[in-house]
Parts: sequence; C-alpha cells; structure tokens
Amino acid sequence: MASIRNRPYHLVIFGASGFTGQFVVEEVARTVSEGPKGNLKWAVAGRSKQKLEKVLEQAAGVLSKPELRTEVDVIVADVGEPDSLAAMCKQAVIVLNCVGPYRFYGEPVVKACVENGAHHIDISGEPQFLEGMQLNYNSQAADKGVYIIGSCGFDSIPADMGVLYTRDQFKGTLSAVESFLTVNSGPEGGCIHDGTWQSAVHGFADSQKLQSLRRKFNHKPLPTVGSRLRRSEIQQYTVPFMGSDPSVVKRTQRFLVEEHQASPVQYGAYAGIGGVGSIIKLMFAGMMFWFLVKFSFGRNLLIKHPEFFSFGVFSKAGPTRKQMEASSFQFAFYGEGYTEEQDPSQGKPNAKIRTLVQGPECGYVATPIAMVQAALTILNEPTALPKKGGVYTPGAAFAKTTLIDRLNKHGIQFSVI
Repeated sequence: MASIRNRPYHLVIFGASGFTGQFVVEEVARTVSEGPKGNLKWAVAGRSKQKLEKVLEQAAGVLSKPELRTEVDVIVADVGEPDSLAAMCKQAVIVLNCVGPYRFYGEPVVKACVENGAHHIDISGEPQFLEGMQLNYNSQAADKGVYIIGSCGFDSIPADMGVLYTRDQFKGTLSAVESFLTVNSGPEGGCIHDGTWQSAVHGFADSQKLQSLRRKFNHKPLPTVGSRLRRSEIQQYTVPFMGSDPSVVKRTQRFLVEEHQASPVQYGAYAGIGGVGSIIKLMFAGMMFWFLVKFSFGRNLLIKHPEFFSFGVFSKAGPTRKQMEASSFQFAFYGEGYTEEQDPSQGKPNAKIRTLVQGPECGYVATPIAMVQAALTILNEPTALPKKGGVYTPGAAFAKTTLIDRLNKHGIQFSVI
C-alpha cells in the first residue's frame, strides 16, 4: 500500500498538459498548504516534457508563483508504455489521472496503480469504464490496499455527495431523491471541451456493452423503501440527465446497503433546459445524435464537428477563462422519506427535504476543485476511508470523511433550503 513516508510525491498529475489537466495543476498549486503537515509534494506527468514545462510556466504566470517553474518535477510517462506508467506509479501516493477518454486510455493507468501500490483518482463520466474497472480490479485493489476512486469531478461528486448530504440532513429515513441540474453561463456564453463530447459519442455507441457488463456483477435488485420514485412536476422544462450520475449514485447506495446495512435511497436525475426554443434545439440535436452515433461514418462526423452537432455546446478549443469565470451550476435535491416515528414499511412517505449543491463552472473550475479535495481527503483522513482497498465511487469512499466540509470551504457549497 502507498505509504506516505517512502514515496517522493503525494500527488502525481498524469495528463497535466491536457485541457483539463492544466486546471488541475493550478488547483494543486493553490492548495499545497493543505497537504499532510501543511506541505504537499507533487509532480506533473505526461508524454511531452516540453508541454509539461509549458503548463508549469503558464500556471506560474496565472498564479504569480514563479517557483512552480523550478520546484515541480516533471515525469515522462505514456499510456502506451507500461514500464513508464509503472515507474510513475512507484513514485506517487496518489495518481490524479486526467487522460481521457478513459475507455481508450484509462485501464493501463489503473492497472499500473494497482500493481505498484498507488491510489488512483479520475474524473471520468463514462459508466462503462467506471463499472468495468470495478469488475476487473476490485479484488486486486483490495489485496493491495489501494483505493481506485472514479468519477471525482463534476461527474459525479456533487450528485453522489449531494444525495449523502441530503440523507444525513434528513431527520428520519430518506427513501427517494430527485436532483435537478441547472447550468448558468454568463454574458460571454460557455462551452465544453470536445474530449467530453468524444466520451459521449463512444459511450452511446457502446450502450449494449454496458448492459452485458452489468449482468456480470450478478447483483440482486436493491430493496425499495417507501413508494417507487415517480417523476416530480417541477416548474421549468426538464429532461432526464444523460450523464453518469445515476449509475454512480446507485453503486454508492448498493455499497452502503451491503457494507453498512443502510437504507437505500432511490434516485432520479434531471437537467433543466430553459424555454421552448431550447427544447426544439435539443430534440433536433438529439435525433441527429441518435441517428449518427449508430454508424461509424456518423461517429466520425460527430467527432470531427462537435460545435455544429451540439449547437455550440461543445468545442475543440474549450471555453475561455472569461467564460469560465462567469459560469456556475446548481443542483437542487428534492427528497422524501419517513420521520423518525413513522415506520417506512407502513404507508406513504410523510416528510420532505430540499437541499442545494452549487458551485462555479462545472468542467474546469469545479472539477479540479473536487478532484484535488478528494485527493487531499485520502492523504489527510486515511482512517475514515473504507476498511479495505478496492474500486469505489466517491460516496462509498468518502461517506465518513470531511470531504463535504472541504468542498464548502472551496466554493462548492452544500446547504439545506
């Protein structure tokens, strides 16, 4: 197991020169005083020494920290060269893996971490990758005392920890929660870098494989407490949320039921989409996407022209810093359940709760904050983590830690309305 004493770096950021990686570098540089004993030792890793040095140079300028140019070590490592990954993992207590799409590049890094005793945190929103890693590496990771914790970015820390927060604030037995996500971009507009778009294209194309992967777990259905979840009537237009949050939350609930005999919470996820104009656009884009994603020529078209097919939501350039500063997100959680004196097996839920998780721009401000705070939680609170290593969701790994308090201090705020 990765002991802090005998490894040169607490954190190694792999893929530090990628679009998201550069912002993770800046966030780590901001939080060095929060490391063990007030000191965080870290390095950057990736294929190109030159690009990595450039990212440190950029961070030094943005943060006015000239020491980043000389004090942060650079490790050359490549997904296609297992020896280089092994050498990187041997030097790290935790690898922050920013190299996506994870379905193509994720597994070799997870494998190297497990074999070389480094914990692994990623920011994947790809259920097939996340659940595949659980199926294939959970028992090996447990043997090695290694924590492999997926989806530690905007996918899916706000949703997963938000459901746990709602459960913990509810007086009684929470039986069901629905979340409604709204994303606000400022006057400059906003967009998402096309790496996420590529993950979505390949994810939808492969949805059959995900079903067969899930059957391999042989899971028994989770018990249902209270009445089955019905979709709420919320004031604005909403659509079922297409991301990985429902998959991640369900895995967390299963872990808490099986390991802690907790009462499971049903979960439904929705996203707000504004007015009628947005709905027509979304339906049109959705039909195009569903049609094209089934064929390889269609997938190539989608990947070549993200801006056109997503009405500008995704772009090859990604958002500007100005767009990021003006953007924010809000998750509203509507929960229902039974008060302490009411028996959950009798009658309908008799109490409600509303909570909020809100924060800055999702992809490149909130994601690095969530990822880095997850890593700092592992470093600073090892005894609060699950008793044995394994492949975990954020909620399973961090249910008994102070991660939510840490996020609150860094601008991702959890509150009861």
